[in-house]
Amino acid sequence: MSDARPLIMHVVYSFDTGGLENGVVNLINHMQPGLFRHAVVALTSCAPAFCTRIERPDVALIDLNKPPGHAFRLYPALYRLFRQHRPAIVHTRNLAALEAQVPAWLAGVPARIHGEHGWDVGDPQGLGRKNRSLRRLFRPFVQRYVALSGHIEDYLHQGVGVPAGRISRICNGVDIERFCPGEGRREALKGSPFNDPGYFVFGTVGRLTPVKDQAGLLHAFARLLENRPELRERARLMIVGDGPLRDALVADITALGLHEHVWLAGERRDVPEVMRAMNVFVLPSLAEGISNTILEAMASGLPVIATNVGGNGELVEHGRTGTLVAASDPGVLADALIAFAAAPERVAEAGRAARQRAVEQFSIGHMVEQYEQLYLGKAMPKGVAGVKWC
Repeated sequence: MSDARPLIMHVVYSFDTGGLENGVVNLINHMQPGLFRHAVVALTSCAPAFCTRIERPDVALIDLNKPPGHAFRLYPALYRLFRQHRPAIVHTRNLAALEAQVPAWLAGVPARIHGEHGWDVGDPQGLGRKNRSLRRLFRPFVQRYVALSGHIEDYLHQGVGVPAGRISRICNGVDIERFCPGEGRREALKGSPFNDPGYFVFGTVGRLTPVKDQAGLLHAFARLLENRPELRERARLMIVGDGPLRDALVADITALGLHEHVWLAGERRDVPEVMRAMNVFVLPSLAEGISNTILEAMASGLPVIATNVGGNGELVEHGRTGTLVAASDPGVLADALIAFAAAPERVAEAGRAARQRAVEQFSIGHMVEQYEQLYLGKAMPKGVAGVKWC
């Protein structure tokens, strides 16, 4: 018997560890099973370990093994894929997958949606002429855009020329049950050298790439120890994640003499437990869309120090749930670190406010409800029928 539920095909560049991909997983796992079927199409590949995060057994995972360069060569394969599976909706995400809108249009897919989560490492502000031109080129094939932040919404409208009525703003959501505060004091973490309750642990989670600027965080932390030597005995820094900058960060740790104070934890699957092993979360990025890790830290009851880029200012309430600082300024970041390390009562107060804000405004249930309304056609532009199902 055929399955009458409409099919949504989520098209991404790759399906591996990352904030965008994690958002797709959360959406699929928490959406009402009776509404839609789902398939994830990776232009390159689906990482088997990451795919295990999808809890539903009926989700198809398709890799197209795209070679480097434009996706034009994949148009025939994408066209055949869309004609074969007849999705009701194709939802592409970020510039690297935007080109799939053309074969979706050619294949007669009734609802075509594109989400902008942030910008490429090589164009962290989305201001590159080439990338803006590409977005304008493919604009006629997209019926609805999803912007994950007000900053991105403004960019699409003013920088790309998308009519305001074709943009929906849907922020990421966080699982407030999975990410929750620990009971009482900072919790011990398996494998951590910083489980002594006397330590004050700053932490960050993210791929080790230039745009995340963990190197800047290392230099800021070194300044903390230099400017406030009384904190050397208890201040510690945990950097969680892996990526191409790992060797460079190891070299920085050696050059700055931070071996006893910094732990490169590598990639970990127990991020909720990682969060509960911190006192303060830090995101030193040079550019962001809407950061999942900020939301996870807030839901975990952590104050957040973040650079005032992209959508960070929409999540962190400066002076209440954390502190916003200028990007690429280790001195200012060091001052923010010191302010929290020297005031435990401020840490507790900001952490409670962060948790409250996450629960009230950024729950995963709220996010899923908005996507369901969009997919059901209730947020589609006038003249677009959306999805009809029985």
